Amino acid sequence: MAAPREPEPAEDGAAGPTAGDPAWPELLAAARDSLERAYCPYSGFPVGAAARTEDGRLVTGANIENAAYGVTLCAECSLVSELFRTGGGRLVRFACVDRTGTPIMPCGRCRQLLSEHAAPDLVVLTPQGELPMAEVLPQAFGPGNLGS
Repeated sequence: MAAPREPEPAEDGAAGPTAGDPAWPELLAAARDSLERAYCPYSGFPVGAAARTEDGRLVTGANIENAAYGVTLCAECSLVSELFRTGGGRLVRFACVDRTGTPIMPCGRCRQLLSEHAAPDLVVLTPQGELPMAEVLPQAFGPGNLGS
């Protein structure tokens, strides 16, 4: 697996995860806004997520916990629900953030979920920079593995 690409310096010379793609500042702002709607009384770990679709829509999500922990929804799950609620499609850019607004890596379950709804060129913003979905979840299991 290739190492994450280091973000390019911003116009002001500062390096950061948003420097290489003009979509990231908007997505990070939307993820941070969604973070405020998280329901996490058990873990105390709010997560916000935002993505851009192939047709240009912005979809967001926040984690929603439950006393029966197994039915807790990660932010990525609520984002995919929003994707379908607003017309479906495929994701081309994705970011999720923690309580400080810092990009975090999706958990394994959510990587699988994102892979199922990814455009071929989905890029995920990680703590180390931008990565294509194929590197975030190499050798992903998908509909093609189920046979016809």
